[in-house]
Amino acid sequence: MIIIIKLLLAHFIGDFIIQPNAWVAEKERIKAKSLKLYLHGLIHGLLVLLVLWDLSYWFLALLVMVSHIIIDSIKLYAQKDSNRPGWFLTDQVLHIITIFVLWILFFKPDLNIISWFENSDIWIYASAIVFLTYVSAILIRELMSKWTEALSDSIEESLSNAGKYIGMLERLLVFIFIVSGHWEGIGFLLAAKSVFRFGDLKESKDRKLTEYILIGTLVSFSIALAVGLLVMELIKLV
Repeated sequence: MIIIIKLLLAHFIGDFIIQPNAWVAEKERIKAKSLKLYLHGLIHGLLVLLVLWDLSYWFLALLVMVSHIIIDSIKLYAQKDSNRPGWFLTDQVLHIITIFVLWILFFKPDLNIISWFENSDIWIYASAIVFLTYVSAILIRELMSKWTEALSDSIEESLSNAGKYIGMLERLLVFIFIVSGHWEGIGFLLAAKSVFRFGDLKESKDRKLTEYILIGTLVSFSIALAVGLLVMELIKLV
């Protein structure tokens, strides 16, 4: 496992630490004509040799370099201002997948993938995560829909889907705190959210809006608590 960690470290250093913003700007401006694109790929190859400290892996370094240049080139031509965040994530996912594939091909680790899928714990956690994110978001939206319509004039316009993703993240954090045994983290999270919300509630002086926010928060936290406790019991049973 230390080898894959080294390869990922090399990638993070090459992409986020030693790549100047000027290089990024030039690549986005002239794309494949930029010498910085190929120099950037070369640095990734050299970093692989550096972290592994073994010149016999020169072919692995070469493949990392070439694949990095190809993936970056695809991103440069496909990326627009409107889809920049999506292509940033896609670019990083493709790089990491490539690194994992090369790690498997060169070092042949005993992953025993079949046993992973036979492990009931994985399916329990996966189901819980799906429920806490997308399923719960729809469930809470439907439960709160009557009050949302009633308060449509009182609720200020916010970022698109911001509330949805905030809810997803807070439920995931509560879930993580429960299954890891750090219950104090839930209190900290609730306190932090209250601090951020206090200014909005103080300025609005709207009792209905205050009640709406409190109900939404308590419903979200209650779902996360219930799922976390249920998962812990299921893990014990299986």
